[in-house]
Amino acid sequence: MIEFRNEPFTNFAVPANKEAMQTALAKVKAELGKEYPLVIGGEKIFTEKKAKSLNPGNLDEIVGIQSQADKSLAEKAIQAALETFKTWQYVDPRERAGYLFKAAAVMRRRKFEFAAWMVYEVGKNWAEADADVAEAIDFMEFYGREMIRLGAPQPLVPLEGEDNQLYYIPLGVGVVIPPWNFPLAIMAGMTTAAIASGNTVLLKPASTSPIIAAKFVELMEEIGLPAGVINFIPGSGSEIGDFIVEHPKTRFVSFTGSRDVGLRINERIAKTAEGQIWIKRLVAEMGGKDAVVVDASADPEEAATGIVQSAFGFQGQKCSAGSRAIVHKDLYDVVLQKVIEKTKALQVGLPEENYAIGPVVDENAYNKILEYIEIGKGEGRLVAGGGKAEGNGYYIQPTIIADVKEDARIMLEEIFGPVLAVYKADSFEKAIEVFNNTEYGLTGALYSNNREHLEYARKHMHCGNLYFNRKCTGALVGVHPFGGFNMSGTDSKAGGRDYLLLFTQAKVVSERF
Repeated sequence: MIEFRNEPFTNFAVPANKEAMQTALAKVKAELGKEYPLVIGGEKIFTEKKAKSLNPGNLDEIVGIQSQADKSLAEKAIQAALETFKTWQYVDPRERAGYLFKAAAVMRRRKFEFAAWMVYEVGKNWAEADADVAEAIDFMEFYGREMIRLGAPQPLVPLEGEDNQLYYIPLGVGVVIPPWNFPLAIMAGMTTAAIASGNTVLLKPASTSPIIAAKFVELMEEIGLPAGVINFIPGSGSEIGDFIVEHPKTRFVSFTGSRDVGLRINERIAKTAEGQIWIKRLVAEMGGKDAVVVDASADPEEAATGIVQSAFGFQGQKCSAGSRAIVHKDLYDVVLQKVIEKTKALQVGLPEENYAIGPVVDENAYNKILEYIEIGKGEGRLVAGGGKAEGNGYYIQPTIIADVKEDARIMLEEIFGPVLAVYKADSFEKAIEVFNNTEYGLTGALYSNNREHLEYARKHMHCGNLYFNRKCTGALVGVHPFGGFNMSGTDSKAGGRDYLLLFTQAKVVSERF
């Protein structure tokens, strides 16, 4: 087997790539509006209750219509997963990995098509959508190799007269609740990590991106994954969310989403249900309030570029987004001016036409972000953006609010939109103190040419993924294992060599001769 290598990103400046993307967009556009079923134990089930997935960049377009599960169908899915687990848990790890490799190969051949679905369903521009597909491929390639490694004989201290072996065995039936902002990559990564480890899953996709998840489930069926390994049950959190999380037969919950929902899940699974014979495990990634710090020795141009990329990539709708810029007073004015200029150069428009800035995901996000902008106007100086942008969708101007105080709400609370708060630090040490002044701890960046400052930051900037002299978004599978501290989650390190351990349990078998 060849060594893992990250899937390369597509250069859309190459005419052939641009043409291929336009062809894929046209193909997907012709498929918009179709209905999609639940998939339980391989059975496709259309229900009376349905939900429409709208294109956030063009509200006249229905991306798809997704059947919704109720409690009875959720129970059916749990029973199907339990039955399938009886056999799937004993499938050789190499065979389980093989399904991931095959799915990655097919997805690689259809990369533009999967990217096009994300352009329409969640408003990603071409580069963001392409990177999402590449990451999904990376997760499958990486986790497949990891399962083969964990399935091989594990090193133990030898003891004369005994044969001792350690095995990593699966947990059972898991609940996978992925986010909408990386609707293919994180969804596929969470799901395939669980199934490669020998578990069966209930996949409950985000309500704003069910069609991309449905397309992934279709792909896994196409490559021959046995029925019942993945059970696809879209549905409202209020109707089936608590039910599947609290069910005595579900063994673990893998969740990526908001802090509040993650804490609710953690609280509910901590209570043992009647008939439950295990302590449930939670793998959670719950967001961040990330920042780019700039010290007095930094290159202002590089720092400004990194700040803008971190803050406004995919409209700031990343848990890793740099929604705060903390700049030393000596460079504050020059960096701020460059950030304003670069931000004002970003054009807002329809994702399928590949504008730099597209819409936010839905009406709830739209209204929440606009409310935060109004709060920010009272907490600092508005220097760019500040309101709605034109278009038949949820478009918001990239917004910068400068001169904010360290305890301002827009410095402390996750906004999840194109809003940047800028703080002037009197010293480098104060900048690090302000960086750490948050309940989150996911990503951060420091721009500095001072080695002492870099080493100080290495020890004192408290976050799971810290970057020096580069933006704080764009973690690569295997290169930057991803996960954070405090209210950012359980530090699960997706795309790292310990991630699959979260979906397994160790068993030692000793035989005396």
